[in-house]
Amino acid sequence: MEILRTENLDKIYQDNGVPVHALKAINLTINMGDHIVIAGPSGSGKTTLLNLLGALDKPTMGKIYINNEDISEKTKKELSDFRLHKLGFIFQAYNLIPVLTALENIEFSMMLLGFTEKERHKKALDLMEELGIRELADKRPNEMSGGQQQRVAVARAIVNDPTIVLADEPTANLDSDTGSHLLDLMERMNREKNITFIFSSHDKQVIDRAGRLIILKDGRIV
Repeated sequence: MEILRTENLDKIYQDNGVPVHALKAINLTINMGDHIVIAGPSGSGKTTLLNLLGALDKPTMGKIYINNEDISEKTKKELSDFRLHKLGFIFQAYNLIPVLTALENIEFSMMLLGFTEKERHKKALDLMEELGIRELADKRPNEMSGGQQQRVAVARAIVNDPTIVLADEPTANLDSDTGSHLLDLMERMNREKNITFIFSSHDKQVIDRAGRLIILKDGRIV
């Protein structure tokens, strides 16, 4: 079942007044439950494409459909609401809120969606139990290792049952063993919850595990 489609997607940036054609005529279809890795050399357009698919940026030309809904023409407010309800993000730098505990970080987006405190608590703690990080509930980010922070970030990304989870270089700041455990976790979430994962990465172990590999070069799919 198709979950995401792009049609002739272009992105042009201005760099000191000079146009940079970051993406060129990207046509892509992604199905529910896909495990996608976007790979390619530095400057190939990986992060730009991920930002467009994640509604963090708007294309210069072309269309993006998620669940048959055209997101390319939405306003900033509409895109913000769409991200909150439909998408999950795992950032390279974790982006946990430093003054909040792990539990509070995971609950944060549920609070924005209007869940009661009791509902937030139960859902977040159940997920932490499922992911094997229940013991981190009361720890703040500076009391956790990089791998622990990244697992909390995964929990935060999936707690609202998003349609798609996007991850930009999710293993970049992790050693190989910790990265491997994180990938095991996300593969299990993909398999058991049918979450569609889209990664950008040039990490060999991420690429080797891809269900589908999309290779970019000079802004084009090759």
